[in-house]
Amino acid sequence: MTNGVIGILQFAIDGITQQQNATANNIANQATPRYTANEVSFQQSLAQAIGANGPAVAQTTVAASTNPAATNGNNVRVGQEIVAAQHEVLSYQQVTDSLNAQLRLIQGAAGGSFQ
Repeated sequence: MTNGVIGILQFAIDGITQQQNATANNIANQATPRYTANEVSFQQSLAQAIGANGPAVAQTTVAASTNPAATNGNNVRVGQEIVAAQHEVLSYQQVTDSLNAQLRLIQGAAGGSFQ
């Protein structure tokens, strides 16, 4: 089960990283005419992997944002992107803390010391 948990946590880190990259790209292109913001979703597939109690056979989906476009054709909503970025940072910290805890458990079980 531990390998399954680690696999799921690693997938979550990868998904959050992809979200962070999309958010950063959206913010960087906030003034680019006709730019369509991207959204990354992996949570539903992550929940299915967790429910299966097995290895994470999860999938990340990248899709165009459905926000309405401004007059220049750009649909980035900066406030929405900043909130998303803050959420992603907190999620990343939480998942890495959980992954580190799992690795400390394995280290302890193998006779290593806890730090």
